[in-house]
Amino acid sequence: MTKTAMIRTRITPDLKTEGEKILKKLGLTTTEAVILFFSQIKLQKGLPFDVKIPNRTTLKAMKDAEEGKGLHSYKSLDDFFKKMGV
Repeated sequence: MTKTAMIRTRITPDLKTEGEKILKKLGLTTTEAVILFFSQIKLQKGLPFDVKIPNRTTLKAMKDAEEGKGLHSYKSLDDFFKKMGV
């Protein structure tokens, strides 16, 4: 019995490159990330995140954010908390 199994998949080169850049910043290899993902699937007995179709409100918020509409900036974290009433 083998101690490892192989997974093969195809993704776009851009997705692979960008994903690997992020994983490198996190100190993970692609293999380690896949093992982590599958470990979480096993632990959660399903995907380790919600998979949903966004509703109209969420889609609008996503579009607005992409277009930079309704975004606010703050001088500091303290300024943000003050404006939030915290």
